Amino acid sequence: MRLEFEATSHKGYTGSELLGGRLVVDLVQTKREQILRLARRHGVTGVRVFGSMARGDAGPQSDVDLLIEVGAEPSAWFPGGLVADLEELLGRRVQVVTERGLDDLLRDRVLEEAVPL
Repeated sequence: MRLEFEATSHKGYTGSELLGGRLVVDLVQTKREQILRLARRHGVTGVRVFGSMARGDAGPQSDVDLLIEVGAEPSAWFPGGLVADLEELLGRRVQVVTERGLDDLLRDRVLEEAVPL
């Protein structure tokens, strides 16, 4: 099953919302503040969404891919605690990666499609 999305620049409609010029699934957008709060608690200073959630082609089983920037003092449970907290919040698998941790073959594509939360 594939979710269908409308492209529009108006807020308040169902399906998706434009964020940074790209479609982001409601799941991530509606929980944006909670995601950022959890990230800060774990020492993360920046969060960008990439992959199917950023492209607008996420399905019901899609995971959430987050490109993160880590501050000087991450939590003692980082990154496992962050991932566990985010998976509980979002109800689906979450993957986090830093820019430094990106595979060279994927780096350019990920950086191009990454949308700041």
